[in-house]
This record gives sequence, C-alpha cells and structure tokens, in this order.
Amino acid sequence: MSEKRLVCRCEEVSYEEIIDAIEDGARTLTGIKRRTRAGMGLCQGRTCQKLMAQILCAQTGQKPAEVRLCRKRAPVRPTTFAVLGGIDDE
Repeated sequence: MSEKRLVCRCEEVSYEEIIDAIEDGARTLTGIKRRTRAGMGLCQGRTCQKLMAQILCAQTGQKPAEVRLCRKRAPVRPTTFAVLGGIDDE
C-alpha cells in the first residue's frame, strides 16, 4: 500500500490529487478547491491553502504574488429562526 501525502487533512486530499487537478486545468486555488474539496473542511483552508499555493506555483510557474488566496467564509452552523429573529427560547 502506497503512502499518501495529505495536503488537506480535513477533507483528506492528497498531494497527488492536487497535482491531478492542476493537470486537469486548475490554475487557481479556487479551481483546485472545486475539483478536490481541498480547503472546504473544518479549518476552511487555514491549514492547507498556503501549501496548495506553493504546489500551484511549482507546477505552473506562477509567482506567489500572482496566486490569490480563496475568500474566507464564516463557518456554517444550524441556526433557528428564533435566534435570527431575536426571540428568547425561554
């Protein structure tokens, strides 16, 4: 069994999957994210995004300043309408 080098631990995306996404045409971090789900886990890319950017630069010849990081998004949690409406549950 070959050892997989994980880039995104939250979504268990390997280095090889990132390379495959780039070979498939991904030229941005968002493109990699859409093809592999890397950066969509609990940390929302805080752990893996910079490593993905380094891999993208190495594979495509882009300069680090040219690679735009993915937009940060707030974590999604289920919320009741009562909380949204400001109604106290008690």
